[in-house]
Order: sequence, then structure tokens, then C-alpha cells
Amino acid sequence: MKGTNETIKTQLAHRTIREFTDQKILPEVFEELMEAARRTATSTGMQASSIIRVTDPKIKSEIARICNQEYVARAPELLIFIADQYRNNQIAREKNCFVENARDMDRFFAAFTDACIMAQNVVIAAESMGLGTVYLGSILNDSEKICELLKLPKLTFPVVGLGLGYPNQNPQLKPRMEMRLRVFENTYTTFEKYLDEIKEYDEEMRTYYDLREPGRTVDSFSNQVVSRLKQHNVKRQEILNVIRKQGFDLMIR
Repeated sequence: MKGTNETIKTQLAHRTIREFTDQKILPEVFEELMEAARRTATSTGMQASSIIRVTDPKIKSEIARICNQEYVARAPELLIFIADQYRNNQIAREKNCFVENARDMDRFFAAFTDACIMAQNVVIAAESMGLGTVYLGSILNDSEKICELLKLPKLTFPVVGLGLGYPNQNPQLKPRMEMRLRVFENTYTTFEKYLDEIKEYDEEMRTYYDLREPGRTVDSFSNQVVSRLKQHNVKRQEILNVIRKQGFDLMIR
């Protein structure tokens, strides 16, 4: 796109990469990615997020099983971004402050958001360096097991996984719907018939090839919405229970 700077060009070219070459990510490259993570914006400066770098093949394989995505085990780098109020709570305790506020939902969501933003910062940095990335929301298929595998203490919670490496595939750029359906001024805009509004987008999606199913176009977006809503994962429905088990107070009365 003419006139667009290199950062935005990288963002507009974002594609999910699930297959990587055998090329290793050099330590200095990884350290630069971690510096991008370190400099991420953070709520009130509390830096309430952390990263677990998974290098143990057995843990990787177990995470891949939870994700139900075998390629996860082959990612050269596998990072799990964590909402982390444990560290700051311990700092407060060492200063003889024992208030329970670290457990409240305000701080949980601040830490959760910190982790999301940090993951995105790492993705932008990685892709600017020629790396490919894949987000792994599927770690929440069994968040309790992820907590066990990674030995997460109280007041922490896994937010999202990220696979990193040098791309070994060249997928199409996945179509996105028009931003007029997602950006509104001052108040939320509703539409009378959404199927009419996304008719062209539905057709565009039918021309997209997902490399997970070579040679086959995907279904329309509207059909994908219905299919997703019909899916049911019991363990994902119990995430609030895991958050409570991790020590956070859901404030449900």
C-alpha cells in the first residue's frame, strides 16, 4: 500500500503460520523479542503479565494434545502468556502489606489485558523480523491442566499461547469483513439484516483456502458463525471455576 510505513505493511500482511522450517531462532533474536515484550504498555505500570517459554518436548507435546493441534509440538518457540498478580502480591507482602485486593476482578482483568497486549507486541516484532506466528487460544481447552503443567502459582492464569518460527508455508491472506460493521461513532450501530450486510464477505470467504485442508475452500463466514456456536467444550465452560481455583475472587454474590 503506497505511503504506508513498514510497521503497518507488516501488520496488514499478517497471516497465521502453522508450519515452520528447521531454522533456529538465534538467542539475540529471541532477546530482542523479549525486549519488545518488556516495553509493552501495561496498566498503571504494574507489569502484571509474564511469559512461560516452553522448551521441554514432553510439555510441548502435552500442550499440543490440549490444543488438539499436533503442529504445536513442532513450533521452534512456544510461549505461554500469563496473567500474573502473584509477583506483585509477593512484593506487597514483603513490605508487610497483606490486603486481599490482588485477588479481585479488577486486577485479574488488568493482568489479562496486559498479557494480551504483550503477546501482540511480540507478534508485531516477530513478523517484522521475518518470523511467522500462530496464536493458540486453544490452550484454554483445558486451562486447569495448563496450570498444572506449567506449575502456575495462585494469582496467575494462562491467557494465550504463541508459536514462533521461520515460515515453511505461504498461506493466503484471510479475508476480513468491512470495518463499517465494526467501527462506530459515539454509540453502537446495529443493522436490520446482517446477512445482507455481509453477503459480499460471505462470497469472498468461499474463495479462501485454509492450508489445514489443502484444495478445499472454507465455508461462508455466516455458516462458520453457526458452526462455532454449536460447538461445546465442557472444560472451556468451566474456566471461571479454574480462575477461582487459581485464587482470584470472582465477586459473584
